[in-house]
Amino acid sequence: MHYFISLLLVIIGLHVSIQSVTVLVSKPRNYKSVLTVSNGMSWGSWGSMDLCPTGMYAAGFSLKVEEISYAPWDDNTALNGIRLHCIDPSRALEVSYYDYATVQSEVGSFGKWTEIKWCPFGILTAFQLRVDTYQVIADNSAANNIMFKCSHGSFLEGDGTDWGYWGDWSSTCQGSGICGIMTRVQEHEGIWIDDTALNDVRMYCCGSN
Repeated sequence: MHYFISLLLVIIGLHVSIQSVTVLVSKPRNYKSVLTVSNGMSWGSWGSMDLCPTGMYAAGFSLKVEEISYAPWDDNTALNGIRLHCIDPSRALEVSYYDYATVQSEVGSFGKWTEIKWCPFGILTAFQLRVDTYQVIADNSAANNIMFKCSHGSFLEGDGTDWGYWGDWSSTCQGSGICGIMTRVQEHEGIWIDDTALNDVRMYCCGSN
């Protein structure tokens, strides 16, 4: 009897050991297409791409913004960063979200983060950028604000600044939604050089897989 119990414990122990070393490898997420706009500026360098977790899409966003100062000695940078807030699309008809993931690319050094703006329905599918074009003598601030289109037709304008002009809309994610971001940001250049922070952005669309 004792031999049987000992043998049983050995078998159970081997089973537990085998189970404990089982590793599940998740499949890397692939994007379907890239959304760009034509009015972005070219100072700085592109940061890394950051994608929502698999199965999630951006339904909201927030901005890092330095408020405009009109003092002649101030160096304005306006828009410094963009965060996408990702949800499970099965919850895309809700107004408020509590279980979400946040992704961002390169972010500038100045300003504060705004409150999240959510699509009232659906997920983000296209964007438009407000950009202050090159100034020969005056202060350059590059990107100032961003606007998104939601899959159910509504529009979300960010709480950025109002220098510059809105450019053309990007193309629209087809049969999917925005799932990732990459930003072009000029790092802080020092006291005697004109800083612009965020210059341009790319959005990534993911399919249903």
